[in-house]
Amino acid sequence: MDGTVLCAANHVPLTPISFLERAALVYPDRPAIVAASGLAGAPPRTWRETRARCTRLAGALAGLGVACHDVVAVFAQNIPAMCELHFGIPMAGAVICALNSRLDAAMASVLLQHSEAKVIFVDYALLDVAKQALSLVSKAAGARPPHVVLIKELLDKSPSSPDDCEANEKTSVQAYHYDEYEALISNGGSPDFRIRWPADENEPIALNYTSGTTSRPKGVVYSHRGAYLNSIATVLMNDMVGTPVYLWTVPMFHCNGWCLVWGVAAKGGTNVCLRKVTAAAIFDRIARHGVTHMGGAPTVLSMIVNATAEERKPPLPGGRPVTVKAGGAPPPPQVLLRMEALGFLVIHGYGLTETHGPATFCAWKPEWDALRPEQRASVRSRQGLHHLGLVVDVKDPVTMRSVPADGRTVGEVMLRGNTVMSGYYKDAAATSEALAGGWLRSGDLAVRHGDGYVKIVDRAKDIIISGGENISTIEVEAALFTHPAVAEAAVVGRPDEYWGETPCAFVKLQDGGSAGSVGAEEVIAFCRARLPRYMAPRTVVFVAELPKTATGKVQKVALRERARTMGAISGSISRQQLGAGSESESGRGTKSKL
Repeated sequence: MDGTVLCAANHVPLTPISFLERAALVYPDRPAIVAASGLAGAPPRTWRETRARCTRLAGALAGLGVACHDVVAVFAQNIPAMCELHFGIPMAGAVICALNSRLDAAMASVLLQHSEAKVIFVDYALLDVAKQALSLVSKAAGARPPHVVLIKELLDKSPSSPDDCEANEKTSVQAYHYDEYEALISNGGSPDFRIRWPADENEPIALNYTSGTTSRPKGVVYSHRGAYLNSIATVLMNDMVGTPVYLWTVPMFHCNGWCLVWGVAAKGGTNVCLRKVTAAAIFDRIARHGVTHMGGAPTVLSMIVNATAEERKPPLPGGRPVTVKAGGAPPPPQVLLRMEALGFLVIHGYGLTETHGPATFCAWKPEWDALRPEQRASVRSRQGLHHLGLVVDVKDPVTMRSVPADGRTVGEVMLRGNTVMSGYYKDAAATSEALAGGWLRSGDLAVRHGDGYVKIVDRAKDIIISGGENISTIEVEAALFTHPAVAEAAVVGRPDEYWGETPCAFVKLQDGGSAGSVGAEEVIAFCRARLPRYMAPRTVVFVAELPKTATGKVQKVALRERARTMGAISGSISRQQLGAGSESESGRGTKSKL
């Protein structure tokens, strides 16, 4: 309108760096980072101290020759340095590339070459893998190994002796010139370093690689704007009020901790770092540090509900539930029901690396409080609606028309908005394909209910087509989880000569139970009583553990391969009534027809 102007007074580029600046001013003496180690006993770092350390870190990176938009890699677990690096690296104008802490050396070397990382910060606990990866990079034609900075913070893990630590360090990185993290901060950077604020909020802040469980990982580029907006949206989604205490059970490398590495700073909260996620550690930290929020994939929820009585001590503080943001895969209603009974409030959501992490959540309505516990758990298992940063729809991928909100018509989940990625690094073709038609195509299949809430039915690649019928593996898994002996379950398709493919269930039993304690026949009969007959598993495989990614997602690609190598169920068996025609396989690898 006439008289308006866009200038420095009313337009400042959005960036999550500003969260740290404000936290240091508003909450200077509040604990920012807690090591959570019973051994170290180190006092928590305040927001004032954290801001000063991050500024020195940024200055040190500049001193190493890091320029604006250079990539700086981090190969670390959930340790305090990981929190600081999420601010220090962008404050130097660089792009943080937090690598999956469970990568093997071969894949780590591929990502280091693809990202062209100029510097890599290496967690001491991951030093052996990093050494092998750097060796592979040095042998690659035209590749230049990044400068190494070693983080010696041990947190919950201690070496056998200081001498062993020093010896391993020297033999592991002796071929490279390297700095030590604390020394770099103390000696290499100035507390008066001038922060390199982005001139344009669409400049890159992070490079995050997808899991790569089905193909080579893609590098997803986040902007300062997208990271800022998704941090705010995620804070609101998690109902973070006041000054939260956040337990890091979500890997910080995964979508930058679902953008909460930045979001906790926005609220002046406290980061409770945890290197190894176990049920005992979760309950201990909740009681010790007054944890108010945490997150995780369904595997973390299963870990909590299956905790022993000893692991659950000390009990949760009375009257105040711990809010848990669940993502990664739809949690079974039975698990949600048990979480509620233990005093946890689960907020279920959905997202992708390409959406800066969380994109939708099951926003709770007061009228649902009156539902029976089973009904509440069923509603909570929906993916719900989008947060404030984008829009979600379920569309026919060919016509791009929205599917009717009838709870039955299946379409593809598509998203658009300010928290969708900038694109795939060095892959314009993949970027164009993913964003074709003005929407991010997720590859996830879903239905929409009458209230508009989205419910994922499966990944497009996971859906089982049996005799022309589509079978949702998520629906079969939900039935399996209601069996009292089942701790975890995953369902994939197994080749079938007659039906094409039929459901194959991989089951982990409660308390380490053996396949002898619960038979495949019992599990199959249990499912048939709760599902249409064609949806019930034809094969049950008892396993000690399900293969998972570092973020807790079940690696169904590995299970599909195992089911494929088991061979096709013969046509003669498939034509029989599903009583004598099922097969089972124990976790020890023996197989018998039932």
